[in-house]
Amino acid sequence: MTSLAFDHVTVEYAKRTAVAAFTDTVKPGEWLCIIGPNGAGKSSLLRAIAGVVPHSGRILVDGSPLTARSSRRRAQLIAYVPQMPVLPSGMTGAEYVLLGRNPFVTHFGRESELDHSMVDDVIDRLDLADLATRDVDTLSGGERQRLVIARAIAQEAPILLLDEPTAALDIGHQQQALELVDKLRREHGLTVVSAMHDLTLAGIYSDRLILMHAGHVVAQGPAQDVLRPETLGEFYGVSVRVHREDDGTIIVVPNRTTSF
Repeated sequence: MTSLAFDHVTVEYAKRTAVAAFTDTVKPGEWLCIIGPNGAGKSSLLRAIAGVVPHSGRILVDGSPLTARSSRRRAQLIAYVPQMPVLPSGMTGAEYVLLGRNPFVTHFGRESELDHSMVDDVIDRLDLADLATRDVDTLSGGERQRLVIARAIAQEAPILLLDEPTAALDIGHQQQALELVDKLRREHGLTVVSAMHDLTLAGIYSDRLILMHAGHVVAQGPAQDVLRPETLGEFYGVSVRVHREDDGTIIVVPNRTTSF
């Protein structure tokens, strides 16, 4: 089980601060979901963890700075599902998912029988058999996103980053993907950090929410503490109703503000 900590992490683009001195600790096996309006800094924070954008401050895994790890070791520790994935041309769906095993293949080596077996298992669990033999260039956006999630899961890294993982998926595949991530988290102690626009899904699957606005943390805690009409109204500029089911599920419903 692996912890993830942030010590005044700041991400800047030219003269604009996207993330301002973010400090937090994600416990081993915890699912933290970052929410907030467009431009809040959610994706920038995940990109900093993945090493895609530079940052100041420290990001630590089990107490050691990520910057001290080699790129290969970093890939063994962190799997990343970007918001707008780009898949390489000329390979099948199964071949793309198999790329998730690259951090564990030795130089000049080949994927083992175990690697192929693990990929087959992920493809089966995410119901991707129909995509496994198709060229990735022929797939829809939602189909591509399902493969990207599968590749990240096949990577078997103890930390999983999900940037809007369900944005291109229909409701059935949204639930299928998130349920599998949650199952793996509970069975193997996976530490998950996600950024999501769907507030209801964010509340259902995460242990804790952080609401960001203009690069700053403005609220955090369990869903019932963060997903409040007045809080969402202030930072999203929206009118909503928040309903709590008997099982504790928080449902966020937009109010119509114009009648015809």
